[in-house]
Amino acid sequence: MKKILPVVLLLIISSFLVFYKYGQIPRGLAHDENEIARAAFSLENKTYTPFTTVADGHATAYLYTLLFSFKIFGINQFALRFPSRIFGILNVLFFYLILELIYKNHKEKILTSCLPFRSPDFIGTKESFLILSSLLLLTSRWFLHFSRVTYEVPFLLFFELVSIYFLISFYQTKRRQNLFLLLSGLFAGLAFNSYQPGRIFFLVPIIALVYKKVEWKKISYFLVTFIIIILPLSIYLIKNPGNDIRINQQFFLKNSSLSVQKKAEFLGSNITNTTLMFFTKGDINGHHNYTGKPALNPILGVLLIAGLFIGFLKFRRDFYFLFFIFYFLISLIPSLFTYPWENPNMLRTYTTLPSIIFFVSLATNYIIKLSEKINNLLKYLLFTSCFLLLVVSSFYELRTYFYYQPLVFKQAFDVPDYLPIIRQNAQRDDLWSF
Repeated sequence: MKKILPVVLLLIISSFLVFYKYGQIPRGLAHDENEIARAAFSLENKTYTPFTTVADGHATAYLYTLLFSFKIFGINQFALRFPSRIFGILNVLFFYLILELIYKNHKEKILTSCLPFRSPDFIGTKESFLILSSLLLLTSRWFLHFSRVTYEVPFLLFFELVSIYFLISFYQTKRRQNLFLLLSGLFAGLAFNSYQPGRIFFLVPIIALVYKKVEWKKISYFLVTFIIIILPLSIYLIKNPGNDIRINQQFFLKNSSLSVQKKAEFLGSNITNTTLMFFTKGDINGHHNYTGKPALNPILGVLLIAGLFIGFLKFRRDFYFLFFIFYFLISLIPSLFTYPWENPNMLRTYTTLPSIIFFVSLATNYIIKLSEKINNLLKYLLFTSCFLLLVVSSFYELRTYFYYQPLVFKQAFDVPDYLPIIRQNAQRDDLWSF
């Protein structure tokens, strides 16, 4: 029962926040949402294709999911945004399950005996800590916003988290290991078939398996499954490299007219802008962010720095420290190698969020550990302060998103619901000119 109740609790809270004022925040649609809908409608009544060139090019897995949603709910805004909301909710649940696996045999045990509240007997103190960590992910306006609109990143993140869940399950059990690797490879392959950043995610589990010196016979279970899943899209892109429009437009390393020095300057600028995005100056695109606001509030920002410091300092002691450091860095690559005027970009770096919250929870756990060495009164005050800071962080994020960010949405999401017209003219590249 203790294992089920936290998941049920997170499901209820996640569903409430993801669907709260679902037709009002954001009220309208973004141009990109309409273009995603047009790409989906262009696939109707056609044979399966792994890629479409409509709307600057898209892998089609998410688009077929949208078509299924339209078939169930009709051609309307609710149906357009429903899949991302469902995957947003599922992402919170799988993040909790991943943390549960990690802290189950974690060398740095969760010291929950000193939590500043008495955990209900039907949940348990460890579960309370993991629920709190998962709620930090859910209440991040960065996470919450993309779970409420049409962009593909919650869909991508779901596949990445499920792949990671089965990978960690492989490490922690001697039973069904081959099955876990097959499933991890399956979902890594589905991530490849999603939003472009997902095409490099497979490096995370592959390097993790090699680092842990897993025999190649076992790694082949992951690789074979992964290759089978990515084969249709890979063959299409190899045969039609010019159709991958967004990669050709934004990946500056492919630009042969740029000098090595210029490319190095672009990379340096991207590293600076992406780093500042977390702490001082965020994405200026109102479709992605409260314009210019840092991606993390000061509380999460400080805890992230502390958690990363701990991770770098002690990565040899615990494999998961190194795993999430690497996952974090891989998730940054799509932004680092696009043109500087595209950055900072909270859409392309969305999959850094699980790593960020992992290191926030790690820093919080170390505060708990350090407090064991002080007297009971100071220990209680320290924990109470830490707990209240995390609660304040969550409510601050929710206040920003639901109260202030809609002011930005009025301009960013200002396109009326043209979905029936878009459906009728899905093949027209000049749709918005008439």
